[in-house]
Amino acid sequence: MNADPQVMEYEPPTLSTDQSDLLAETIQLGLEARDYGLWAVQICDDVHGDESPFIGFVGLSVPIWDTAFTPCVEIGWRLSRPYWGFGYATEAAAQVFEYGFNVLRLDEILSLTSLLNSRSMAVMQRLGMTRNENEDFNHPNLDANDALCRHALFRMSGQLWARK
Repeated sequence: MNADPQVMEYEPPTLSTDQSDLLAETIQLGLEARDYGLWAVQICDDVHGDESPFIGFVGLSVPIWDTAFTPCVEIGWRLSRPYWGFGYATEAAAQVFEYGFNVLRLDEILSLTSLLNSRSMAVMQRLGMTRNENEDFNHPNLDANDALCRHALFRMSGQLWARK
C-alpha cells in the first residue's frame, strides 16, 4: 500500500518495505502509549472468514508541527487502491469519531489534506465535517512551491457529531 504511487500521491514519497515496516512499528508504539492511534482496517464478512484482508488504516493522531490550529487531534486514513470507492474509509472514520467523542471525550477532531486530494475531501464531506476556506493553510513541512503545499482544514465537533 505505501509503495503504491497512486495511494501515496498526496502523501509522498512512496515507502520501501523497510520504511513501511518502521511506520507500522511507530504506529504500534503509539497505540501502546495512548488510548488511540491509527488502527488497521480489515474487511470482516462471510466471504473472507478468518482471512479478512488488511486494507489500510484509519484513526487518530496528533500532528507534531506548529500551525494556528495545533495542538489538535486529527483523523486520517489510508486504504489500498483496490478498496477505494466502497465506503470503507467513511465507515471506519465514523467509528473513529464515535470512539473519539464518546470514549475519549474529545471536543473536536480535525482532518486535513492537500487541496488536490478530492477523494479525501469527499470523505470529509460525507462524514459531515465542515470547512472554512479561510482556514486553508500551507503545510509547514512542504515547500511553498510544492503543488501539495496548500491544505484544506475540516472540523468536526463533538456537539455536531452527537446531532448526526
